[in-house]
Amino acid sequence: MKKFLMATAMSAVAASGAMAASHAGEVKLGILLGFTGPIESLTPSMASGAELAMKEVSDSGAFLGGSTVMPVRADGTCVDAAAATAAAERLITSDGVKGIMGSDCSGVTGAVLANVAVPNGIVMISPSATSPALSAAEDNGLFFRTSPSDARQGAVLTQVLMDRGVKEVALTYTNNDYGKGLADSFQSAFEAAGGSVTLSTAHEDGKADYSAEVGALASAGGEALVVAGYVDQGGAGVVRASLDSGAFDTFVFPDGMIGAALEENFGSDIDGSFGTVPGTDSNGATMMLDMAAAAGFTGDSPYVGESYDAAALIMLAMQAAGSAEPADYQSKVMDVANAPGEEIFPGELEKALKILAEGGDIDYVGATAVELIGPGESAGSYREIEFKDGKMETARYR
Repeated sequence: MKKFLMATAMSAVAASGAMAASHAGEVKLGILLGFTGPIESLTPSMASGAELAMKEVSDSGAFLGGSTVMPVRADGTCVDAAAATAAAERLITSDGVKGIMGSDCSGVTGAVLANVAVPNGIVMISPSATSPALSAAEDNGLFFRTSPSDARQGAVLTQVLMDRGVKEVALTYTNNDYGKGLADSFQSAFEAAGGSVTLSTAHEDGKADYSAEVGALASAGGEALVVAGYVDQGGAGVVRASLDSGAFDTFVFPDGMIGAALEENFGSDIDGSFGTVPGTDSNGATMMLDMAAAAGFTGDSPYVGESYDAAALIMLAMQAAGSAEPADYQSKVMDVANAPGEEIFPGELEKALKILAEGGDIDYVGATAVELIGPGESAGSYREIEFKDGKMETARYR
């Protein structure tokens, strides 16, 4: 009898040790972004935002019984679905990640979701994939995003144009899911508001010369040219060809075109141009700027806050579930993102982890006033920018 009790006690100790080991270990999270490709100037800061949240959680000692979080970067290229799919597969099979912060561009995000995340049951939270089509994707409850859909951006961009008295525009878009979805959303909203699109035409990325495309757009006319493209690719080429030929001197830039590269490449040549990018003037946004500056990267670069928030939501959902397994925590993402609960801002992840560990509720506000409103759908605000004296300035928030 004594031997039996001793064996039972030893088994209990072993089980307890195994449980502690499973919690106080290392959880890997993937960061799948286009480190090469048409938005490569944006992704380093986005990755830094996500990694800042991971470091904050690791340093807290309050995550899943003392576990740490290890970020694993992978290049999704933004535009090459095959390469992004292969990179995501490596993250899961070779690196053993338990969730993916990403991807960034809509086409590759849809491909990774359908071909990798759903078959493997992996949660994905994208900071910047904005195609309206992703709201209806078959995702088995695994896909979320912290930026709003382009269905909303089209309406916001329309309001910006109407407020500025611009009623007639030409429109060009990058020939992929992001560009086509945004172009359709914008044109529908703009025409419904009484505006006129003189010509809507796609452009291909990677070309050396966009004079033919610009020539057609110039012939159609318009008070401004809406460029729904990429800041490091064809969109920039269209702007350059327009300026060189004198076809257009006022441009309207949706989110994929907004970044420091616009200032660097065009300076005062695009003064008077304007656009929209997801953003908020909330308290969380200010906190994010200060934290990024302290960490040595640019906090007001597009989608930095959304990346921090995407990573934070994955980890907070894990804590709420008491497990790093996607099947356990996927249902908790909406819970931690929305009311009821104590509001949580950037820099307060340790506080959130402790509340969840004690069985409490949180409402993660984060850097971007996160509110998840449905499958793959996020409410959100936009920052309206304009160019003055060669610099990009914030005009207002919408």
